[in-house]
Amino acid sequence: MSVNSRRQFLQRLGLSAAAFTLSPMIACNQQTKTKPNMIVVFCDDLGYGDLGVFGHPTIHTPNLDRMAAEGQKWTQFYVAASVCTPSRAALMTGRYPVRTGMCSDVRRVLFPDSAGGLPEDEITVATALKNEGYATACIGKWHLGHLPQYLPTNHGFDTYFGIPYSNDMDRVAGTNYREVCMNPSIEDFEVPLLRDTEVIERPANQHTITKRYTQEVIQFIRDHRQEPFFIYFAHSMPHVPLFRSDEFAGDSRRGIYGDVIQEIDWSVGQVLDTLRETDLDENTMVVFTSDNGPWLVFDQHGGSAGLLKDGKGTTFEGGMREPTIFWWPGKIKPGVVMDLGSTLDLFPTCCALAGADLPNDRIYDGWDLSPVLFEGQPSPRQAMFYYRGTKLYAVRKGAYKAHFITQSAYGNFKPEAHDPPLLYDLDEDPGETFNVADQHPDVMKEILELIAEHNANMTRGLDCLAERL
Repeated sequence: MSVNSRRQFLQRLGLSAAAFTLSPMIACNQQTKTKPNMIVVFCDDLGYGDLGVFGHPTIHTPNLDRMAAEGQKWTQFYVAASVCTPSRAALMTGRYPVRTGMCSDVRRVLFPDSAGGLPEDEITVATALKNEGYATACIGKWHLGHLPQYLPTNHGFDTYFGIPYSNDMDRVAGTNYREVCMNPSIEDFEVPLLRDTEVIERPANQHTITKRYTQEVIQFIRDHRQEPFFIYFAHSMPHVPLFRSDEFAGDSRRGIYGDVIQEIDWSVGQVLDTLRETDLDENTMVVFTSDNGPWLVFDQHGGSAGLLKDGKGTTFEGGMREPTIFWWPGKIKPGVVMDLGSTLDLFPTCCALAGADLPNDRIYDGWDLSPVLFEGQPSPRQAMFYYRGTKLYAVRKGAYKAHFITQSAYGNFKPEAHDPPLLYDLDEDPGETFNVADQHPDVMKEILELIAEHNANMTRGLDCLAERL
């Protein structure tokens, strides 16, 4: 979408075009050629209510709590899908997965027998930043294609250390899936650990994997402190099966799930401490969020969406609204942001910080959040489209969210179409309990117009998930 088109779109949503301009701080960065470092910490299946700072009463997260106090806590921040692969594709590309083909109505995510992955012609945030002189590292779970042509080192990352798909995959034949997820041993899952394109350990020792990811991040920071860097730090946890190192066994009152979260909190603390020790904290933006909501079907081994409805796999709020924190001492204006944001916005925001222009040969679905982060301006994002596979299930505009189709996360439950659509005021009713459609026909009309415009600009990619080896 061109700059003029986006300005016109903002005006139709009742926003000033000024919300789309770069902040003075960013302009200064471009003029002085100083490029900030960027780290995105991305959890797997973390629930909206799983952190102390987001309201959990028995999970202790002092490092994330401090990070939020020193930075910005975003209370209405979204992913573009409620399961792993499409959500990660959206973060990497700044585009809805339906545009890139990284979603499917046949298989919701990639598997070890999948033949596809993120298309070569998609530009990732790593590629964009590498072109601006950044050192780039992917550390953790990838899940955008395990074949060599789809791995991080073929998508803009200088180096990769992690697992290529979810930690519950490559399950040993003959084992019961739920049983080994609830009472796991590392020998139950033949998940490989890769360095760049080489398998260095199989099965990966998942007891120590969070600690080893953290060590890799710290070493990369120290090795590249003299140049700008981008790190995508994608934890394997708290996706089941749950593992934690010995030091965190029994550490939490919330059981093994709490132990896992508290080790992730420790990991964040180690990264932030390293930035302080190397005097990089005031030139580094760190973002913490998750790929989708909690996997509720795993009982105590799954997380909590707090006051939000449902969890992973659904287009209800619990599936796609994520606990999110932005941190950059001395730059980001501390506070609580209740405006809308999305992982789709990380691509254009990172490009703005690096002084990079967005490629003009494709439509992007993200917005530059710099004015919110640095100046306290309203967010330019006013809408969110909730896809399940290739189908649009719900749309949010402002405070209101319309559900056209609803469906349970897993099992043989059929999708239920709603005519008229359900409508919720998420400011007053974040739990999506009270249908107010009959009170706001004007809002529904605006949402339908927004969908028509969205569809008019939609070119769908070929399904990259369905094909098998």
